[in-house]
Amino acid sequence: MAYAALSSLMYTLEQLFKPNQYFDIETLKFIEKRIRDVIYKAEDKVDSSLRSIILADCTESREGACKFFEEELVKVEKDVDSLRQEVMQIEFNKHGSRSAELAAAPSSPEKSTIEENIIVGMEDDFNTILDRLTAQTHDLTVIPIFGMGGIGKTTLARKVYDDSSTCSRFDKHAWVTISEEYNQRQMLLELASSITESNQEMSDDELMEIVHRGLQGWRFLIVVDDIWSTEAWDQMQRIFLNDDNKSRILLTNRLKYVADYVNCPDFPPHCKSFLTLDDSWILFTGKLFKKDVCPPLLVEIGKHIVQQCQRLPLSVIVVAGLVGKMDPTYDNWKMVEENLSSFFGTVSERCQSILSLSYNYLPQYLKACFLYVGGFPEDREINVSKLIKLWIAEEFVRGRSNKRLEVVAEEYLEELIDRSLMFAGTQGDNGMMRTCKIHDLLRQLCLREAHTENVVHVMNGNVPISLEAIDDQRRLIVQFDLEDKEFYPTRHSSGITSITRTFISRPTYFPKRNLSIVSQLKLLKVLDVFSIEYDFSCVIPQLVHLRYVAAKIEETLSLAKLRNLQTIIFESFPGTKLKHPVDIWTTAEIRHVDIRSPLYISNPVEAENNSSGEHPLFLNNLQTLTLHLSPFAVEIIRRTPNLKELRILHEAKHSDGLAILDSLSLLEKLEKLHLEDQQTVNPIMIFSGDIFLPNLKELTLSFSFIPWEAINLLANLPNLEVLEFSAFNGTDWRLNEDAVFRKLKRLLLHRCRDLQKWEAGSDNFPMLEKLMMFGLEKLEEIPESIGDIMTLKLIQIKYCSSGVETSAEKIQQDQQSLGNYELQVQITPMFSHIWQQQDQQVWQVWKVRQKILQSEQALIVAECFLRHSDKWS
Repeated sequence: MAYAALSSLMYTLEQLFKPNQYFDIETLKFIEKRIRDVIYKAEDKVDSSLRSIILADCTESREGACKFFEEELVKVEKDVDSLRQEVMQIEFNKHGSRSAELAAAPSSPEKSTIEENIIVGMEDDFNTILDRLTAQTHDLTVIPIFGMGGIGKTTLARKVYDDSSTCSRFDKHAWVTISEEYNQRQMLLELASSITESNQEMSDDELMEIVHRGLQGWRFLIVVDDIWSTEAWDQMQRIFLNDDNKSRILLTNRLKYVADYVNCPDFPPHCKSFLTLDDSWILFTGKLFKKDVCPPLLVEIGKHIVQQCQRLPLSVIVVAGLVGKMDPTYDNWKMVEENLSSFFGTVSERCQSILSLSYNYLPQYLKACFLYVGGFPEDREINVSKLIKLWIAEEFVRGRSNKRLEVVAEEYLEELIDRSLMFAGTQGDNGMMRTCKIHDLLRQLCLREAHTENVVHVMNGNVPISLEAIDDQRRLIVQFDLEDKEFYPTRHSSGITSITRTFISRPTYFPKRNLSIVSQLKLLKVLDVFSIEYDFSCVIPQLVHLRYVAAKIEETLSLAKLRNLQTIIFESFPGTKLKHPVDIWTTAEIRHVDIRSPLYISNPVEAENNSSGEHPLFLNNLQTLTLHLSPFAVEIIRRTPNLKELRILHEAKHSDGLAILDSLSLLEKLEKLHLEDQQTVNPIMIFSGDIFLPNLKELTLSFSFIPWEAINLLANLPNLEVLEFSAFNGTDWRLNEDAVFRKLKRLLLHRCRDLQKWEAGSDNFPMLEKLMMFGLEKLEEIPESIGDIMTLKLIQIKYCSSGVETSAEKIQQDQQSLGNYELQVQITPMFSHIWQQQDQQVWQVWKVRQKILQSEQALIVAECFLRHSDKWS
């Protein structure tokens, strides 16, 4: 019955929160708060009861816990059903009022006075749009401008609209503001009043006829400002006639998918750019001093203040408005500089009305994801992989069309970027984002809304740790070093020690007396305390609801009751020697495992023998795995068949290298493979034909002691895009014409110090984009024909011989003489004193180890050659 009530409620909510429904924002927020309060309360009861059952140590206590659980479920059912009735009543009371609301809508949406017709730093944007307006295309053309709220889209469109050349080119002009809620009648009234005479008494059909007649046969320019949906455009576009007379529609919006939807093939959507720092300063001083110059005494302080605006025109204008209320004296500006944090809090509030529209228009499934981003440190790029793991652990990501949750989470991130709420950072060679970022003003919006919605609570040095600060907070992120005097109190209510579900700490100093708080957060789902030098071995086994854990441990711990774990990141302290390995074989939901030295994963065969189940133990959901000093590597790999990424580091001497390689053949979905310091695993055997990895895209080989001749075999990998390797044996590397790396985009040669000659042609790497060469002290030159690779964009050289540097520069010069100026060459000189001292030590250690392992390695290579002698004939 509880499930039925919950299912009914979910259906009601899905209908309720569909886009363009008839509830105003305040009503929706009220409903959301009521839902959140009831659901959180129900979740607390259920999880607390389940924890008691899981941790019960005898039959009697387990029966008591189960009985209590049944009682709690009855209460949950009543609460959920009551909420459903309440929501339905609100829906009934509100139904039918939409027409009245729309009729009462103002004649035009109120626009912020912050948007002003100032074009500082927009010259390139202005010229681009003007060129598109005046292009010789006769068809009616839509020209979209998209970008973040406050970036100046409307200002740019207004400047183009008012330009004298634009006015003279078009016979009819009209400006229509749509805003987030499309109102067809209001749009028709604005169009009709701009084109010809009209009045409020006319029907929609009459207004549409007036617009049609007013535009027919004339060359027109219509600006559609601030459109938010493709549905709105579908309703609008039937109004505009295509008379093949070079008419244009200029459209502004914040959503890339809308811009993509409306644009014409010849004119892709124009992304409005941020200001440069110099342009930000010009805009700032122009607002404050008009045509006068800034007093020299204020320049340095003023530029520091402007730098905090992060190149957003809206922010610069608001800051200038606030500073302009003060006398322009050094003391006043110094006070602003010293209180930038609170000052920009005021800036954020002033910008709220514009920025919050983007948040309010988000679909429900993206809101929590967006607000959660505010918990990451400001002014730093966010690791996409970690963000996605946390989103999934927080249960923000819902399944879609049998896709992996990671894929769906990536789609969520792309949606936020397309909505101009986040921005792409660095990108991998496979085209996937490695990092992303968020503008500081949007982050402030996240923090404000996240605290209100109880999504995440970020504690920094400006917020004292007190009972009031953490009471009722479901997700806590600590971002500053704590002092010994600071403490975390606990909350006791209804038998629940704490309702907190997430605890993430990023400080470098965390007093042990304050760490007791973690042990009292019994219902945690996310625990990230990896930066804290403290042993959490005793705490973790009690947190039965954990989904994500990153921590240091120095004692053996049991994960047997943590059945929901998805991500494990463990590291021990230096010098720690654990008696027992980490047993992950009961965590069937595990998706990502990174267990670092000297820890290692337990033997799955022993775990299987000790389990009560009848079926073999397999981790079918595991996608990324790091094996470090594991004596059971073969069996582990065999029982993780769906791996996407595998790292085998410092493999133990007693492991069976050939068996490990045979087990790799089971990993048909593997996309990334990293082999480091392999004493028994020789990649010659991996790619000689018996073992085939059809989906492998990235391969890293570190200190692998492989002869250069073996590299030819790597060309057998059909989808290899990234190849990184170091410390190969031999002085010459010759690539024959049959060795073609058809999809390779990045090639990194690192510390191959014996390499003297490299013979290769452009045909060996037809798709290469980046060639990176580090620490090649003896290499004579880069093959000249490398420059003929049409896709090559970058040659990066660090600490290589002068011959390598000279040949790289010559390749660039030759390409420039042919008109290719896209190829970039970056050179860091070889004789870097600090690098030489540190790297020489690493190199000497490696050379000693190479001699020690020479005999053992020779036997392995010989065995490989015997197994695959037909490949080497």
